[in-house]
Amino acid sequence: MARSTKASNAVLRLKQRSNNAPYSMVSTGSGHFYLVLGHDPESQEQLCTALEIDDFVRFVNSLQKEAPRKASKLDIAFEAKLKR
Repeated sequence: MARSTKASNAVLRLKQRSNNAPYSMVSTGSGHFYLVLGHDPESQEQLCTALEIDDFVRFVNSLQKEAPRKASKLDIAFEAKLKR
């Protein structure tokens, strides 16, 4: 259960970074995962081969750049103070 949660959370983060593009993960019977793009099962595009969990999460995380972290002036000042 925790394995698939790790993979599904990676896909959820990818969807957020890509403005809710129709990404989905598929779990195989051997415990591997692969990523597909598209809503219709007949026309889904398979984006990778079946991968182990850690390789799958790395692949998913590499697809879109993460959104820049929002920081207030106080956050920036606090980080600067910590670095000193």
